[in-house]
Amino acid sequence: MKNDVLHGKIREWFAREARDLPWRHSECSAWGVLVSEFMLQQTPVVRVLPQWHEWMERWPRPADLAVEPSGEAVRAWGRLGYPRRALRLHNAAQSIVERHDGEVPASYDELLQLSGVGTYTAGAVASFAFGRRETVVDTNIRRVHARVVTGNALPEPALTSAEAKLATSLLPGDRGESVTWNAGVMELGALVCTARSPKCGQCPLQDDCAWLAAGRPEPHYVPKGQAWAGTDRQVRGAMMAVLRAAEAPVLADLLMRPAEIMLTPERHGVGRHLDKLHALNAETAQLERALAGLLNDKLAEQTDAGVQLPA
Repeated sequence: MKNDVLHGKIREWFAREARDLPWRHSECSAWGVLVSEFMLQQTPVVRVLPQWHEWMERWPRPADLAVEPSGEAVRAWGRLGYPRRALRLHNAAQSIVERHDGEVPASYDELLQLSGVGTYTAGAVASFAFGRRETVVDTNIRRVHARVVTGNALPEPALTSAEAKLATSLLPGDRGESVTWNAGVMELGALVCTARSPKCGQCPLQDDCAWLAAGRPEPHYVPKGQAWAGTDRQVRGAMMAVLRAAEAPVLADLLMRPAEIMLTPERHGVGRHLDKLHALNAETAQLERALAGLLNDKLAEQTDAGVQLPA
């Protein structure tokens, strides 16, 4: 198949079906795009939208966030999950102020030097915020490439050099076309060419799809799902909910064991979250491990008065 055929079909489909997302608006700043890319890592759009709006209203520029305590970034992250992303974004904002006069850098290499920015995020921000011709490869894009070109039901478990080369070979030469291609293929993977129950009848590439032509064979490996219930991640998340809601430092003892007492100043504002934490029935060792992890990751700090978000 010819690349220009694929490019044309994706361009027409994207113009017709693209979701109206605020970070795609022409007036959205490069900072707004960067914030969206941090938030969208392993988190669906529906959960990101309200947090993104709140974040951008509170911190419309990197400098606005950079002067805040890192704990405020963690608190504002809410329930997006993987809160270390909030710390990294806070660090990135400080670097942008210190090294780039408060403006998000436009080049891939400079973006890659920011905290929390890997190859995907650097390429995405350079492409979507600055119109640069950069190869952008996320899970949605890799899945579309795998099905349409290689005939596999799913991409490899982790990005391979062959997948990276394929993505580069498919990228249009024109800068504007490359941006549309990146966004369009990503959107197709998110809305139509999904991991489960793909809507092949609605796909603009159905006549060009090697996987569909082969009869939609099963994946060549069994994907491993991520467990949640009973994991350290679940306990850490519940503990973080306590600290985000707290109006003052929380005694470590209250995090380690159910507080069979009436609400006291120490429990004020966090009673419901403490109850949820201890409803998990986690062993003391797991609670201690979760707290130690939060302290080690600098998502929390221990003070004489108790545990709190970083100041």
